[in-house]
Amino acid sequence: KQWYQRRVRGKAARDIMDISFPIDGKSRAVKCGCIPVLVKLLADVNFNVRSQAAGALMSIAITTEGKKASIKEGAVEALITLLKMDEGSEVKLNVIKVNTLASVRLMAVKAITMLAEHPEGREKLSEIVPLLQTIKASGGPMMQKV
Repeated sequence: KQWYQRRVRGKAARDIMDISFPIDGKSRAVKCGCIPVLVKLLADVNFNVRSQAAGALMSIAITTEGKKASIKEGAVEALITLLKMDEGSEVKLNVIKVNTLASVRLMAVKAITMLAEHPEGREKLSEIVPLLQTIKASGGPMMQKV
């Protein structure tokens, strides 16, 4: 049952990301209240759910409306928490180990990139610039693309 629920949460976040690729989808996602749900999913126990939620936020935050709504709902703080997670303790939660903390961090960094374009987001994120530099330097091939 838990496996199924995780799969549904991950699929829901992925569907929100897919719907929000077109510009009008981004606006709909904001208006339908998707952002608070996605922010909550950033704290899910499953890597795939976290990654999909960060990807959806990244897509929505391309627009100014999406950036403002994401910042207002606490996405910046939730994404910072993802970046500060200890890989050793998190890997134990991921039995399959297909979706690693590195993939979550990659999506989180991409979402942060969108939110940093807004002055309020940039201000909130300024404290983690050293952390972002460390992640980029030590994150392997996936992070080198960022």
